[in-house]
Amino acid sequence: MSAPPPPSPPLAPSGPSGEGTLRPVTRRSFATFRTIGALVLREMSTTYGRSAGGYLWAILEPAAGIALMTLIFSLGFRSPPLGTNFPIFYATGLVPFLMYLDVSGKVSVSVLFSKQLLAYPAVTYVDAILARFILNTLTQLMVGYVIFTGILLAFDTRTTLELDKIALGFAMTAALALGVGTLNCFLTSMFPIWQRIWSIANRPLFILSCIFFTFESVPQPFRDYLWYVPTVHLTGTFRAAFYPGYEAAYVSAIYVFGLSGVMMAVGLVFLRRYHRDILDA
Repeated sequence: MSAPPPPSPPLAPSGPSGEGTLRPVTRRSFATFRTIGALVLREMSTTYGRSAGGYLWAILEPAAGIALMTLIFSLGFRSPPLGTNFPIFYATGLVPFLMYLDVSGKVSVSVLFSKQLLAYPAVTYVDAILARFILNTLTQLMVGYVIFTGILLAFDTRTTLELDKIALGFAMTAALALGVGTLNCFLTSMFPIWQRIWSIANRPLFILSCIFFTFESVPQPFRDYLWYVPTVHLTGTFRAAFYPGYEAAYVSAIYVFGLSGVMMAVGLVFLRRYHRDILDA
């Protein structure tokens, strides 16, 4: 007597309401990974090109900004507000800020960028968001590694690295970029003018993110208001990771992760509700 056949994998509905043909959950999971991988490769070829030039520009942009700020402020000041080295001081503020801007900006146009592909059932808006987030986060991690390593090798920064805080800083930056990007993905897809409005509203962050100064140097009551700017916590975390004497007691990782989670959840809820309207527009 032959052995009974193995049990079939659990089935999940293909449609959002549970109607339609049933298919194995595991098969859909593997399809999701393949879809995200394909979208990542497409993003690499279209955004950064097929040569190293695209990635080289991703490194040159923050490097040029740090060099320019170092040149300007070193002419007027003997030392930066923290430590003795201008490049590392501005890098600890500029690297997370540019990472936040780049990743959130790329995620915010995920649906518009892959709108034609989203017509296929195998590709979802979540796949598009994750693909752009993964690729651009990894790219910015590479950029940060190159920038910080280059500065530490070229200068006597007199800093001590705390890798756990650096990892926390990158995690906070990635989470904030994903949260803002997901919410803006819905707003930009539904209301195209929002992209311009957000671009204008986001410009003061370059000043408010404590790139040029320390949080403690801001007088009251403005310091209390500045605390609610999430990018301030990113800069503080990186500065605390490089300067052992700098405590940055004002930094709240819970605030950044909580705010990021709320924005991401709201964005996904609205995308789930209106993604069909966005694709049909």
